[in-house]
Amino acid sequence: MTQAPAPARATRRQHDREIVALAVPAFGALVAEPLFVMADSAIVGHLGTSQLAGLGIASALLTTAVSVFVFLAYATTAAVARRVGAGDLQAAIRQGMDGIWLALLLGAAVIVTVLPAAPALVNLFGASNTAAPYATTYLRISSLGIPAMLVVLAATGVLRGLQNTRTPLYVAIGGFVANAVLNAGLVYGVGLGIAGSAWGTVIAQYGMAAVYLVVVVRGAREHGASLRPDAKGIRACAQAGVPLLVRTLSLRAILMIATAVAARLGDADIAAHQIILSLWSLLAFALDAIAIAGQAIIGRYLGADDAPGAREACRRMVQWGITAGFALGLLVVLARPLFLPLFTSDVLVKDTALPALLMVALSQPVCGIVFVLDGVLMGAGDGPYLAWAMVVTLVVFAPVALLVPLLGGGLIALWGAMTLMMTVRMLTLWLRTRSGRWIVTGATR
Repeated sequence: MTQAPAPARATRRQHDREIVALAVPAFGALVAEPLFVMADSAIVGHLGTSQLAGLGIASALLTTAVSVFVFLAYATTAAVARRVGAGDLQAAIRQGMDGIWLALLLGAAVIVTVLPAAPALVNLFGASNTAAPYATTYLRISSLGIPAMLVVLAATGVLRGLQNTRTPLYVAIGGFVANAVLNAGLVYGVGLGIAGSAWGTVIAQYGMAAVYLVVVVRGAREHGASLRPDAKGIRACAQAGVPLLVRTLSLRAILMIATAVAARLGDADIAAHQIILSLWSLLAFALDAIAIAGQAIIGRYLGADDAPGAREACRRMVQWGITAGFALGLLVVLARPLFLPLFTSDVLVKDTALPALLMVALSQPVCGIVFVLDGVLMGAGDGPYLAWAMVVTLVVFAPVALLVPLLGGGLIALWGAMTLMMTVRMLTLWLRTRSGRWIVTGATR
């Protein structure tokens, strides 16, 4: 068997080291985020069913609100990484500060919107008369923490762009521990009930934001970057984020359609769907960690005017995505006898979930390619194409998924539609990366 030339092997090893160094801490930070909700649920769950139901509704609304603004992290990562590649750390941090100021403005706007609209939003989600007051209380208090949550997103993007994913991991771990301690103390020690859980989370979020700001401000002073808000820079950040916002909204629409279709199939189907979706989301965290590494690495190469390096890094990350996808798929197949009983003892739900679970396992290599190429194009600042591609994917997926209740096939057909959705995404992203049009070098795109 012919071995690759030594320079090629050395290049691959270099990319491997960079990917591992960025992806592993990023995965830890990503997993820490849903642990916030799990800790809140575990603590509030002992207060009563109505309180837990209220928390579930409010958390869903908050998660949706924050996920819409995830572009604060993605767009900032790409922009900062380009400046780093160009060797201009002052401009890189200045770019990051623009993203942080935008996060504060958006956070304030969300507070102004959510505080008066909280009861209507809770009712829109169909909350019962007993759960609605708890959901409203939690939503109103927690909305005060949204500016901090958005600052965390933007600052995380800054540090990722600076090729630093370890600090976000440490902050996420510290935030999780603080959140759990504060929640337990305020809910039971002080006796504030579900309001204590909300206040505990808000305090933890502002603590995380404060740590990030200390790190970023220290970097700004070290490199002489201005901390003042710059209207032009903030406007540029917002404009760069619009395509990624369209992409995110399209993806959220796909997930909402899938859940709505599963609900129409029956109670066993929607229960099985929620179990599978939770696993799918967990697997996505693992693959998204590689994508985050891709954003930072690709942005840096393009900023350094190294188009061949960007291509080679993209090629190596795709190999990582495929390998990780196969490994995760195999893990799902092997762990399925242990996984399903963790969520349900209902034989019908298990039998309904099993075929769809195998479909998820088979689709993981495709998911691996999708996440990696998504990260590559984000790192390249190719937001408009990503928005267009996701809208096309939504247009293809929606009619196929909505026909499932009419044509039959149950949950396996619905997850077949989900696999089709990921395949369409893979094709659109592959065509773009193969075209080379995403390769635009320089400190700015």
